[in-house]
Amino acid sequence: MGFFGTLFQPIEDLLGFVLQLLYNLTDIAGAGSYGMAIILLTIIVKMLLYPLTVKQVKSMKAMQELQPKMKKLQEKYKDNPQVMQQKLGALYKDAGVNPLAGCLPLLIQMPILMGMYYALFNFQYPSPEAAAFLWLPSMSDPDPLYILPILSALTTFLQQKMTTTEMNQQMKIMMTVMPIFIGWISLNFPSGLVLYWVTMNVVQIVQQWWMYRGEDSKKEKKA
Repeated sequence: MGFFGTLFQPIEDLLGFVLQLLYNLTDIAGAGSYGMAIILLTIIVKMLLYPLTVKQVKSMKAMQELQPKMKKLQEKYKDNPQVMQQKLGALYKDAGVNPLAGCLPLLIQMPILMGMYYALFNFQYPSPEAAAFLWLPSMSDPDPLYILPILSALTTFLQQKMTTTEMNQQMKIMMTVMPIFIGWISLNFPSGLVLYWVTMNVVQIVQQWWMYRGEDSKKEKKA
């Protein structure tokens, strides 16, 4: 299983139990589906983590908006690191931004997301019929039609685009490389795991739209 598999074993067991419970609920409703259970479990996890997601995304966006000013200070005081750190500290204080604020929510979420990863990667479906979902013959195997890997790449790109405001060269490269990488590794991952990733991205996109739904109208009024 490896070190990380053992580390996240309690969370994996809990999420596996909840997944089975959600499957039983869909079965009672007359549409027993592990695929639907994975989607429901992902939505529940993302909703529970929503307050942390708000803090993380807003902190990341605030830091990106400060990037031009930070870059000017770094260039101006590149020969005097001590003064540069003082100026950057003052910039963060004036803007009400904590550069570490986006890290804590991410660190808290990571064990849950990793537990979800291992729960779905190692999940044993009770029968071949139970492992099938929509066009997928088995969620234990990679998607034979490559639909989920394509969706994983597209939703990753959209999620990054919604979060990123300052498009420097490094961010442009990241926005291209990361979705391609996610899509590529999804080609060989169990479909159930990729379904989780796609669902997580879709929920994240909806949550970020909800967070910033009033920003465009505010900007238009100011203009």
